[in-house]
Amino acid sequence: MKDWAVKTMKSMLLFLILLGVVSGRRTQLLKGLPATSTVEENSAAGVSVYNFNVTLSPLASEDVAILPTIVNSNPLTEAFDIEPKGGLEFSVITTGNPVLDYETMPKSFDLQIYVEDTIGRTDLNILTIQVTDQNEHPVFRGNMAIQTVTIYVLEGTPPERIYQVDAADPENAKLKYSLLPATVPFSIRESGDIFPTKKFDYEKDPHCYFLNITVTDPDGLNSTKTVNINIININDECPYFTTKQRIYRIPEEQGLGTIVANITAKDPDDEDSPSRLFYSIQSSDRYFSINPGTGVLQVAGRIDRDALPLRLYPNISLTVRVEDSSGCDSEMEITIIIDDVNDNPPECNPSAFRKEANENTTPGTFLVDLRNYCKDIDVDPSNNQFRFTGLSGFGSNYFALESTVSGRLVMTETIDFENPANPGVEIYTLTVRVQDIAHPNYSSKYPFYISFDSFLCYIIYIYIRIKPVNEFSPVFHNLSYVFSVSEITKVGSSIGRVHATDKDWPPNIITYSIVAGAGTRDYTNIFWISPTKGDVRILARLDYETTQKHVFTIQASDQEKPTTASVTVNVLEVNDEEPVCSPNFFSLQIPVNLAVGTNINGFRIECQDRDSDPRSFRYFINEGNENNHFIFSPSAGSNISRLILASRFDYESGLDTNWIYSLRVHITDDNLVSARDRTPHLVKTGTVTLSIRVIPNPTTATTTTPGFTVVTKKENLYSPSAWYVPFVITLGSLLLLGLLGYLVLLLLTWLCTHCPPRINAPEKKKPKKEVLVTMTKLNTVFDGEARDPVTGRIYEFNTRSGARRWKKSNEPLQPTLAVQVMPSAAENSGQEMDRAEAPSKKEPSEKRKHLTAATKPAAKPSAGQSETPGQAGLRLQKSKEASEDGGLSSPAP
Repeated sequence: MKDWAVKTMKSMLLFLILLGVVSGRRTQLLKGLPATSTVEENSAAGVSVYNFNVTLSPLASEDVAILPTIVNSNPLTEAFDIEPKGGLEFSVITTGNPVLDYETMPKSFDLQIYVEDTIGRTDLNILTIQVTDQNEHPVFRGNMAIQTVTIYVLEGTPPERIYQVDAADPENAKLKYSLLPATVPFSIRESGDIFPTKKFDYEKDPHCYFLNITVTDPDGLNSTKTVNINIININDECPYFTTKQRIYRIPEEQGLGTIVANITAKDPDDEDSPSRLFYSIQSSDRYFSINPGTGVLQVAGRIDRDALPLRLYPNISLTVRVEDSSGCDSEMEITIIIDDVNDNPPECNPSAFRKEANENTTPGTFLVDLRNYCKDIDVDPSNNQFRFTGLSGFGSNYFALESTVSGRLVMTETIDFENPANPGVEIYTLTVRVQDIAHPNYSSKYPFYISFDSFLCYIIYIYIRIKPVNEFSPVFHNLSYVFSVSEITKVGSSIGRVHATDKDWPPNIITYSIVAGAGTRDYTNIFWISPTKGDVRILARLDYETTQKHVFTIQASDQEKPTTASVTVNVLEVNDEEPVCSPNFFSLQIPVNLAVGTNINGFRIECQDRDSDPRSFRYFINEGNENNHFIFSPSAGSNISRLILASRFDYESGLDTNWIYSLRVHITDDNLVSARDRTPHLVKTGTVTLSIRVIPNPTTATTTTPGFTVVTKKENLYSPSAWYVPFVITLGSLLLLGLLGYLVLLLLTWLCTHCPPRINAPEKKKPKKEVLVTMTKLNTVFDGEARDPVTGRIYEFNTRSGARRWKKSNEPLQPTLAVQVMPSAAENSGQEMDRAEAPSKKEPSEKRKHLTAATKPAAKPSAGQSETPGQAGLRLQKSKEASEDGGLSSPAP
C-alpha cells in the first residue's frame, strides 16, 4: 500500500515538472548533467554511482524548494536513489533493492533527475547509468537459495543419494562442490549429489549433522550454504530395564496398593523423550500387579506368609516384561522375599482338655503337656514362641505348671475322697493363658481373644476329673443267712434279703449274685437274687419230699472286689401231694339183680400219697351216685378200698331210671407223714371216675377185668449247643450219596468195556405196506383273499384245502394230492410204510374216480385226536408245494 502511494506521488510530481517545462520556465540548475556513468553489478546499497551539483539563481535562497529527485527511469527501477552530500552537492547511489544483476537485468538505466529552487525555477536532466559485468560468486538455486535445507535420514538406511545441491555460476562457468567438515560421514560428488558414507545408528551416532556446502567457480569465487542432516530414529531397538535391583523383601500382610518396587526401563529409540513402554507380569501371580504405564509394582492380594504355598516357598519369582509400541520386548525376573511377622496369636486344639486322675495320685504326677496341643502358625521361630501363665480355678492349689515354657501340668497334692477334709469335688475346672513371647502385630483379625498386657491371650480350659479308687471291698452285715420257707411257696416269691456295704466314697454300686450251690438235679438254679437289692427269690417249686435244705453261696461285688456269704434255706413240709389212685378211670357192667353187698365185679382202687399216711385216706362218691346205690368199703383208714352195691335197683316202680352211672370218686388225705416243722393243716384230694352200666335181665354173666391205659409222651428238644449235629448228618449223607453214585458209574463203565456185544438173530423182513399215491386236479373254489407279505400281491385261497393262486388266475397254485394207504397183513406188528407208488396214467378211469373219492382232504384233527398217516402225508405234501410256488409265502388265511 505504501509503495503504491509513493508511485502515485512521483507520478504527480513528474506531471508538475513536465507542466513547468512546457510552460517555459526551465533553467539550467543541474551541473554535470546530462551525463553517463557506470556501476558494477551486485553493488551493495549506498555505492556512489555519480555526483552532481545544483546551481541556484541569485534571487533564490541558499536552499532548493525540491531536492533533486529521480522522477523517472527507463526502464523503471528503484535500484538508484539521490542522497545529499552536503551543501548543494548530491550523489546518485545504489539502493540494493533490487541488486543490480548484469545477467538478468537491463544493462543501462536512464534516470530523469528533477530539481526546483525557491523562486520556482526547475531543471530536468538525464543521467545514464551503465551496468558493468563482473565475475560473480556462484549462486545456489532451489530451496538452498532461499532457506537452510534440512534433510532427514532414517537410521539403518543403506548409503544412497540423500540430496542434490542445485547451484549455478552467473557466468555459466563449471562449478566445483565441496563440503566441510571433512570428518562427517558424508560426501558430495561433482554433480552436487550428497551421499552418506555409512549406515547410521540413531542410538550410537550423532543425531544431527551440519554440512557446509561450498560451490567454487574457476576463478576461485565461491558460495557456501549450510545443509542440516537429521538422523531419524526408527523403532529398531528393544527396551531394556534400567532397574538394577532384582531381589526385594517385604513383610507379609501388606495392604492392597502398597508399592513394592518401581521397575524402570528405557527404549533406546526414544532417546531423551519419555518412553512409551508397556509393563506387564508374565508369570501367573495373585499377590502383585504392575502399573502398565509406570512400572510400579504393587500388592494386589493378601500375602499370608503363614499359609500355603508361602509357608513352604516364601520367595515369589515374577517375570516382568517391558514392551514398546512395536511389540519388541524384554523380560526380567525379580524375586520378592516375604518376611514373617508376628501376626498370629497361639492357638490350641482342642481348646478344652478333659483329663482324669485317680484320687490317690501322688504329687508330681504329670497330667497333660499343653505345648503338644498348642501352636503358633507364624513361620519365623522368633514369632511362634509362646508361654503358659495364669493357672487359676477352683482347686487350682492341687495343680501347677512346671514352667511357663513347657506347659506341663502336674499335681501338687493328693486328693482323697474318703478324707473328710477333702472338698468332695469330682471335676476341677482350670484355666491357663497362652500368649506370644514376641511383640504382637495382630491388627484386628482376632476379635474373640482376650487382651492381656497388649497381648492376645488364648484361654485353655482344663477339666480334671478325679476318679474314685476302689480301695475297700464290700462287707455283708452277716457272715451267713438262714431262711425257712414253706415248700408250697409260690415261684417268684421273696424268701429274704441280704445286705452289704462299701466304705469307698462315693459309694460304689454293689451287685449281688449267686456263685455256687443254688441248683438241684432237675434245675440249674432254683434261687435268684436281685443284683441291686439283694432280695432272694425262688425260681422253681420247692419239694420237701425231695430236698429238705438248700445251701448256696452269694457274692457282693463292687465291680472289682467281691465278698461272699452263705445262705441256708430250710424247706418246711406241707401236705401238698394229692393221692394218686390206680386205676383212675374204669368201666363196669352189672346185672340189674345184683345182690346188695356184693363187691361189684371184684373192683378195688389202690391209692398212694407221698406226704400222707395210708390211714389218712377217706373215700366218698361226690357225683353220679343217684339213690346211693354204691359205696366204698372201707371208706377211710386204708389205701385200698372196694366198690360195694349198697341197695337194689328199682326200675319197675320208676324209682331208678338211669341205666348208666358215671361216678366221680374223691380220695382225700388229712395228715402229714412227718410231724416236724408242720405248717397249718391242708387237705389234698385225688379223683377217680367210674362208668357203671346196668344190664336188665342178663342171661350171661359178663365179667369185666380191670384195665388201664398207659400214655407215653415223647418230646424232642433241640439244644442250641448241639447245632453241629444236623449239619454233620446232612454233610455225611451228601458224601455217602456221592460215593454210591460214583461206584455205580464205575460199575457201569466196567460192564460196558468187559461184556461182549450181543449178537441179534436176523429178523424176518416185515411185509411192506402198499401205498398208492395219485395226483388229482380238483376244481377248487377259492373263497378267501390275502396279501403276500413278501411281494405285496393279492392271492386267493381255499379255506378247507389250503390251495392258493394269484388273483386273476384260473389255475390253482398247486394240484391237490390224493393219497390212499393200503395196509398189508403185517401192519399190526411193524406199522411201517416202506414206499409209496405213484399211480400210472394208464389206469382205468373208474379206478381213478375211486381214488379221487377216497382221498378227499380230511379236516384237521381236533385237540386230543391223533393224526392219521394219510392226513400227515397230505399236510406235508401241501407244505412242500406251497414252498415251491413262485415267491408266494404261506400266510394264514
